[in-house]
Amino acid sequence: MEYTTKYASPVGELLLASDGQALTGLWIKDQKYYGATLSADHARQDDLPVFALTKDWLDRYFDGKKPELSELPLAPAGSPFRQKVWRIMCEIPYGKTATYGEIAARIAEEEGRDKKPGQAVGGAVGHNPICIIMPCHRVVGSSGSLTGYAGGIDIKIRLLELEGADMTGLFVPKKKSKKNQEDAPR
Repeated sequence: MEYTTKYASPVGELLLASDGQALTGLWIKDQKYYGATLSADHARQDDLPVFALTKDWLDRYFDGKKPELSELPLAPAGSPFRQKVWRIMCEIPYGKTATYGEIAARIAEEEGRDKKPGQAVGGAVGHNPICIIMPCHRVVGSSGSLTGYAGGIDIKIRLLELEGADMTGLFVPKKKSKKNQEDAPR
């Protein structure tokens, strides 16, 4: 059984999910993949201790403080590869960014292989089931492109600005056309 609650945030309504012990999901309303890992067997229950912890964490985060990821019990559902990507993503410091390529290179190094799993990294980052807390908004394209955020580029920018990230060299990508496809992971 999975439980849900809602949280009104400065970037929109958030849906939180839990197995009763740990946070299993956090999605921004109307984002791509909204509730993607939420089980069919779920019910609203606002008073779970994990939800109180998460809401306190989010209150402090949106107040510009730097709550630690380790304060929350997290249990995102995903393949071993996605778990590896999310672990690396969670190591990106508050207010900093990393590229998809840097994450791919680190995985290749950890696994002792030459080929970097760039496209797979993009998929794992894009399918992050616990957004904001597991900071997929801190992952950018190698050129500085602010691409690939399921909650929308405008929210990605707001979160990076909230964290005081250096936005120098970062940019919003041009709209994709059929003739001009950017090499941004989706």
